[in-house]
Amino acid sequence: MARPDRLLRSLHRLSLLNDLDLHLAEYLLTEAKEAASPSLALAVALTSRATGEGHVCLDLNQVAGRVLFDEGEIQVQAPGLEAWRDGLLASGIIGRPGDWQPLILDQRNRLYLHRYWAYEQRLGNALLQRAEGPDRQIDPEAGKEALARLFPADNRGAIDWQKLAVATASLRPLTIISGGPGTGKTTTVLRLLALLRQQAGGEALRIALAAPTGMAAARLQQAIQQAKASLSLSTEQLASIPEQASTLHRLLGMNRSGTGFRHHRDNPLLLDVVIVDEASMVDLALMAKLLDALPHSARLVLLGDRDQLASVEAGSVMGDLCAGCNGPDAEFARQLSLITQQAVAAGEGTGSGLKNSVVELKHSYRFDPQSPLGQLARAVNRGDTHQARKLLDGGGEELGRLDAAGDLAKLVANRFARLFEAVRAGAPVASLFTLLYEFRLLCVLREGPTGVHAMNNAITRELIRQGQISNHSEWYPGRPVMLSRNDYQLNLYNGETGIVLPHPEVKNELAVAFQGSGDEIRWVSPSRLPYCETVFAVTVHKSQGSEFQEVVLQLPDQRSPILCRELIYTAVTRSKKRFTLIGEDALFDAAITHSMRRSSGLADLLSGNPE
Repeated sequence: MARPDRLLRSLHRLSLLNDLDLHLAEYLLTEAKEAASPSLALAVALTSRATGEGHVCLDLNQVAGRVLFDEGEIQVQAPGLEAWRDGLLASGIIGRPGDWQPLILDQRNRLYLHRYWAYEQRLGNALLQRAEGPDRQIDPEAGKEALARLFPADNRGAIDWQKLAVATASLRPLTIISGGPGTGKTTTVLRLLALLRQQAGGEALRIALAAPTGMAAARLQQAIQQAKASLSLSTEQLASIPEQASTLHRLLGMNRSGTGFRHHRDNPLLLDVVIVDEASMVDLALMAKLLDALPHSARLVLLGDRDQLASVEAGSVMGDLCAGCNGPDAEFARQLSLITQQAVAAGEGTGSGLKNSVVELKHSYRFDPQSPLGQLARAVNRGDTHQARKLLDGGGEELGRLDAAGDLAKLVANRFARLFEAVRAGAPVASLFTLLYEFRLLCVLREGPTGVHAMNNAITRELIRQGQISNHSEWYPGRPVMLSRNDYQLNLYNGETGIVLPHPEVKNELAVAFQGSGDEIRWVSPSRLPYCETVFAVTVHKSQGSEFQEVVLQLPDQRSPILCRELIYTAVTRSKKRFTLIGEDALFDAAITHSMRRSSGLADLLSGNPE
């Protein structure tokens, strides 16, 4: 290999490293002094790049001895594993677990930036401490009666997974509930809240509902409000069930500078129960900080879909928490069987320390077993390209294909026509948000001809051509916008969606309406929102936490590293009634046969085998 500095500069010039990767590696090479070498430079730069791509660490087992870059003018082959490992540990900047060095190399040859190794250790140990804590003591007969009232017997004769999840969460200090679309995660939360209130008797119970993004928090809140009618409880009992949900950033109290949270290990949240929806979107660092801020006595419930895309930032926490969990141990299975009146089977050979804390909801109430949309989601999850394409080609009202050469901008503009008509008619703001979530175009990429920027511009031009909007200003009534940054002063966060409307109190002025708590609408001047984007189209990543009646997914015109099974599954499951695909068969097949697995040591830590 070339000299360390030349190697780094060459990789950076070819865009194989970004600025952060380059500068971090250069800085640490100066710290290594005489130990600086091409292999050290490569290890540091690759670890930085891996973290930027969502991995928690660089797995040397996967890269050692391989040709990593072959770009004509430069060919880079990684050293052999044993020699590379020995050289890194002798560099003075890479330590073993527990050392205070910029990077940490564990016994399984995972190389971490120290910060992410520390996050993983803190989170894993905190979760194990909760999972190993004592179960709540409840009277079995009382628990049995309470669950029977919340879950009237049905005629399916199968396990009621929601009932099992609620029973688990009523007993355990930590519960992780994973379920696909329509499996009833919100209904499960609502019934759990009702049970917890009942168990508390007259005692005050401090409960917080949270989600990673503003969109997800708003959807959780609305879903709980709507689902309350399904419970056979008194008005007083229903009123005692909390509805308000916040983002995790709000819950933890992000300071105005955005540099830290008000709540942490030394200033914990004053709560008894924390329930987090869309937990698959929570990255390693944020989850570690949430656990830091929870008092030991608080109960934590995480809900999500382990098969969805992982968080944008580093980590695949939900997947790691569920890994290796296939049922409770024999004693806890017996206890669950007693209070649920169901035959709960013990897991076989599970080694995870979270085995008694993980429940998977397996029955979909949204999709009939023969529903093409539900079948497509399952086929994608299996990586079954033949069945997935067969369903898309013959899916009737629920599934379809579109020619990529068609006028997509016109199609999307026509779908949004009802929203603009309702805005002009002065419809209630709540109904406008309902219309906003009728349809969405999802893109894989942000940039390029099939990216969200190009598509939003094309759709905007089409709306101008149709006379729906004016071309005199980027701010016009009916424009849907999404925040692209957190605004701690306004208490608005990345991913929150609003609609530009006439100001309710100032004539001839526009304001952006955001959904707040309950029926509250928050109005913000456009001048205070420099970091927002039009969202007729949105990336699949940004769509997480939202659901739409109809979704169109546009694949890129060539392969992309982020095009994977989890992305397609996430896009399909954003739709409640219809999903349409635009893209070539070869790209679709390549995506669903490629599962994105992020490098991490969390699952091993939770199984008791960190090294």
